[in-house]
Amino acid sequence: MPVLMRDSTIELPYPSATDAPLSAAVPGIPIEEEVMLLFDQLRNRLLRYVLSLGVCAHDGEDIIQEVFLSLFRHLQLGRSRANLRGWVFRVAHNLALKYRNGKRRQQVRMDPDSSLVEIHLDPATNPEEQLAEIQRQRRLLAIVRALPEQDQWCLYLRAEGLRYREIARALEMSLGAVSNSLARSIARLERAG
Repeated sequence: MPVLMRDSTIELPYPSATDAPLSAAVPGIPIEEEVMLLFDQLRNRLLRYVLSLGVCAHDGEDIIQEVFLSLFRHLQLGRSRANLRGWVFRVAHNLALKYRNGKRRQQVRMDPDSSLVEIHLDPATNPEEQLAEIQRQRRLLAIVRALPEQDQWCLYLRAEGLRYREIARALEMSLGAVSNSLARSIARLERAG
């Protein structure tokens, strides 16, 4: 199987409304092509999620490689193709926690949120508006960081476009627990926003 890494940069654009829909099983194409298609569609989202769990960028890249190698083996063995996106995020979540808890590296980490505050500001705004927006973003980020870890995970996965059922499967939670977690988190963010 070819190496899945397309490039060595860690540029993580936010998904846009024009992103292609995420594929499920595509009948008639080889497993390698299906895995590459899913890799192209999910890599940035998975990496952002893994980084949000506190894994350094280097380990994040390793985790993404392991996830898609596991997916390749999973499909080769003829296992279930139902909800592959949720399956991939669950495997990434579990591997990220394993790396984070097992290695506890103190390397420089790429914070998926704070560096993006300055990058995505509207260049047409004046300095006062930019400062106000930066302060608002930092306030919201502080609230997200103060949330219980499981609520943060739910929020990050929802921000990556996963449906409640996919989040429940990825985090091995009930659908009701996901719903309650997201409702609590969104209410806190709305009060602060």
